[in-house]
Amino acid sequence: MNEKILIVEDDFEIASVIREYLERTGYSTVWASTGKEGINEFNNDNFDLIIVDIMMPEMDGLTLCKNIRIKSEVPILIISAKNKDEDKVKGLNIGADDYLTKPFSLIELEARVRSHLRRYRKYINRNVNGKILEYDGGLKVCKDTESFELKNEKLHLTSKEIALFFLMSQNPNKIFSKAELYESIWGEMDVEGNNTVTVHVKSLREKLKDNIKHPKFIETVWGKGYRFIGDKLE
Repeated sequence: MNEKILIVEDDFEIASVIREYLERTGYSTVWASTGKEGINEFNNDNFDLIIVDIMMPEMDGLTLCKNIRIKSEVPILIISAKNKDEDKVKGLNIGADDYLTKPFSLIELEARVRSHLRRYRKYINRNVNGKILEYDGGLKVCKDTESFELKNEKLHLTSKEIALFFLMSQNPNKIFSKAELYESIWGEMDVEGNNTVTVHVKSLREKLKDNIKHPKFIETVWGKGYRFIGDKLE
């Protein structure tokens, strides 16, 4: 496996537990105890994934994410005790690929790490000259490279946001319930998935600058779910 993971976490005990578990499952890890140490490690080494806490001294995790995302598409997974929807949306909007609230299961953490690394390997190995789909409103999408541009500005979407976009856009005008989306994208039966879907759809809309009252891409069908209404240009 040999993928190298940077863990930026100011709590020594939490960082030690994460490092020990990930190293036991075959990963190489580097620990930084502050945001400033984290950005220095990132600038001086090559990492395949970064795990970041939000509340840290010297430089908070969101600022760190923003700085990393300017330079790299490396997967970023936020771990935080902040569990409100607005905190999760803010983290996803700033450039993180995933958000896991403390306390969390180490098995789930490793599963998410594995999932993001798999997608990242596909991303860096893909042909950059894929077919471009264009939509009214200035949106350009390359399915082969999973790249998105809105009015010539590159967008950074998480793996789940990309999966949501493609699932709905490939089935235009079909109404998807939150349960259907959760089971299709997350691969699990919907127990408490509605809130997870709401957070990711909200984040996706914000990145697409889609007005919920006058949407161009994703429409809420109240009491039923969501549907894709984007106008594809020929």
